[in-house]
Amino acid sequence: MRLRTLRSALVLTTTLLAPMLALPALAETGKTISGGFDVGPGGFPGNFNPLAATAGLTWLSVYYEPLVIYNADLTAIVGDLAQSFEISADQKTYSFKLTSETWHDGEAFTAADVKFTLEAAKNGDTGSVFAARLGAIESIATPDDRTVVLTLSAPNAGLLDTLTKIMMLPEHALGKVPPADLAKSTWWSTTPVGTGAFKFSQYVTDQYVEVVADEDYRGGRPAVDKLINRYFENSAAAVAALRAGEIQFTYVEADDVATFSGNDQFKVIEGPSFVVNYVGFNQEVPFWKDLKVRQAVMYAIDRKAIIETLYNGAATEANCGYVAAQFVPAGIEPYAYDPEKAKALLAEAGWAEINGDKPITILTYYNNPLSTNVLAAIQAMLAQVGINIVPRAVDSPTYNATVLAAEPNFADFPLIYAGLQDGPEPSNINVGLNESMIPPAGTNALRIRMPEVSAAFDAALGETDASKRDARYQTVCQTMNANLPWATMWVANRYGVASTSLEHFVWTPAPGGGPFDADPEKWDLGNAQ
Repeated sequence: MRLRTLRSALVLTTTLLAPMLALPALAETGKTISGGFDVGPGGFPGNFNPLAATAGLTWLSVYYEPLVIYNADLTAIVGDLAQSFEISADQKTYSFKLTSETWHDGEAFTAADVKFTLEAAKNGDTGSVFAARLGAIESIATPDDRTVVLTLSAPNAGLLDTLTKIMMLPEHALGKVPPADLAKSTWWSTTPVGTGAFKFSQYVTDQYVEVVADEDYRGGRPAVDKLINRYFENSAAAVAALRAGEIQFTYVEADDVATFSGNDQFKVIEGPSFVVNYVGFNQEVPFWKDLKVRQAVMYAIDRKAIIETLYNGAATEANCGYVAAQFVPAGIEPYAYDPEKAKALLAEAGWAEINGDKPITILTYYNNPLSTNVLAAIQAMLAQVGINIVPRAVDSPTYNATVLAAEPNFADFPLIYAGLQDGPEPSNINVGLNESMIPPAGTNALRIRMPEVSAAFDAALGETDASKRDARYQTVCQTMNANLPWATMWVANRYGVASTSLEHFVWTPAPGGGPFDADPEKWDLGNAQ
């Protein structure tokens, strides 16, 4: 029997059918659930390689699976392909007992696959975005086919969270591919093999991905025959498809929510995104090195007005990388809107001589109308104090290729408007801020080299006393607030809308980029579609 079916009951805040009824042994013929299950209404076409994925792991986990995973209410990390796991008292040894499972092609899943996957994820040559996060792993032992033991050089409190994002890969299929060729392999989008409830069927370029039920899945045969993840040009197209009954679920923007409220054919799912949005300063661009200039940006943006008018109040101002009370100490600078103070700081920094009104590109991967309006508001507010920014929105692959390139052109992104997951594990934002995470090691795309910030993260990650971790992350918050590697904006709510024809469907608004225990094999339709 599947491990997850043995777990204690969870508070599934997004379950659409209150009583969890027993599923039939076999699904009715022809049932298909379609939706925008990826990273937003526009999706992330081409996002197939979980080693290189910076988002979309919730969808990828439908056919791949990690060793461990968050429960559906994001309060604990539990086993997935690991039947159980133990952490030594010194937090330097992690032992995993694996569940009995087969790959979709019939080969047995073993400890050798885990070792292969983690070694590939540790190797920057594979294009892995996890290389730096796994740097503390000193050795990977496989005493037998069902046991994996990780030995760390130093404690790393964020390791389990990282492992929730690393999908296990088959050594027998990929073991002979040179590491440098993995990222560009066509295998990911043509013949990938996983262990999840659904098997990869086909990808129609820029249109949809189709997966089909795994008849032999350890949790039982899925209740529907197919899942289809569709891509849309924009949120309006996704909303139209949902209303027309073409799909049963999609992410929506905050300004779309009102159109579904009170309609008994749909259920609106709302919750905090755990993603902090920020204006990021490229530290390879000289004029951002002056703290006064970075402070001026913070004081020039009326975040409260943007939240009230554009987010309809469904966001919380962020004065560091966190908004959760346990990580935000008293007394940090609130950066209340003060354009006159911003002007004074720019004058002290000599902004007129340094850059003046020369246009500064702000690069983003957010292509939805809400973000367009947000950037227009930020542009107007900064213009009032003498900073001339020009928004440039690109698709996610173009954005990643631009900012994470081994030899980037920094003139392409002197500023960015982006988001990074800040919970439920607070170490998540380390990858975008620590000097050790500068590409290709991590995703510190802005090449931030601030010793105080890096030291605060290192201390928090190395803290072995759980009772002291919150205080460590309060120090992280203080150093971010004082040094401003980012101009932190807000943490907004996130929304999904599901057809009430969906049964046993679980979707959690956060974390944006990581999987959670959604039990996709239980998803069903009240009427065959």
